[in-house]
Amino acid sequence: MSVLVTGGAGYIGSHMTLGLLARGEEVVVVDDLSTGFDWAIPEGVTFAKGDIGDAAFLEAVFAEHRPETVLHLAGSLLVEESVADPLRYYANNTVASHILIATAVRHGVPHFVFSSSAAVYGMPGSEPVRETAELRPVSPYGRSKLMTEMMLEDVARAHPMRYAALRYFNVAGADPEGRAGESTHSSTHLVKVACETAFGLRDHVSIFGSDYPTPDGTAVRDYIHVTDLAAAHLDAIAYLRRGGESLVSNVGYGRGFSVREVLETVRRVHGQDFDIRSAGRRAGDPAMIVADGSTAREMLGWTPKYDDLPTIVAHALRWEDRLRFRNQR
Repeated sequence: MSVLVTGGAGYIGSHMTLGLLARGEEVVVVDDLSTGFDWAIPEGVTFAKGDIGDAAFLEAVFAEHRPETVLHLAGSLLVEESVADPLRYYANNTVASHILIATAVRHGVPHFVFSSSAAVYGMPGSEPVRETAELRPVSPYGRSKLMTEMMLEDVARAHPMRYAALRYFNVAGADPEGRAGESTHSSTHLVKVACETAFGLRDHVSIFGSDYPTPDGTAVRDYIHVTDLAAAHLDAIAYLRRGGESLVSNVGYGRGFSVREVLETVRRVHGQDFDIRSAGRRAGDPAMIVADGSTAREMLGWTPKYDDLPTIVAHALRWEDRLRFRNQR
């Protein structure tokens, strides 16, 4: 029996496979390499290249590898892009998830862990948001994630499958041992963009909106180290295997930093200045969103190790330095 990881060649997926291998799991990665990289898949992992929206492909993978757990990380993830091209997001995130869940049900998979998002909350306000908050996504990206959560809830009532839907906040950083990191071309993630700018790979970094009702006028987010996020998935698998009931859980530290604070941290850790420019707000961006992470800590036993913004930035900078030399070879 194996753990099947969709999107396992991507940023979060590559860290996820490292964590699974460290726990002695048999890992199968499914990825179409549209944004991931085959070199990011660690040795010892079985790789099946293909689209999770391809039912025949998935059927063959499940029949051959008989996964006991599915970790569903694949999908499109840019809020602004989803506003411009909503049908792509409903196809990649919702329709493809339906095909994956249906295949898992046919093959009797008992455990399913889903990569959801804080975008399901929409514009929650200034207080740390709990899982019980009203769900009012304001972008097709957020709605597509919420639709998959709803499918899982209904499927778990009708079939012997239990699931954990983990609502990510802002993922950043890189593997502390330097084995993996965010390698996506043209990323919009703030820490990644700032690190690229610090190394001269971009000529500037933009602040999208400086008139939000926040202390310094820029948007506030809860930044979580990618290795801590991967650990939450491992804890969710262990929870489900112990017989835990299906659950929805935030994964965040419960503390927010503004865009300006993040950029100043990158400047300080890197040790050099870089060009920062102001731009208008992006569609679908809330002023502030910070997690109440008590469910993950109390129900899953999640204990983060890297809850420190300078550490997150230092790991991201080290990976960016390695990546730029890799790309020159």
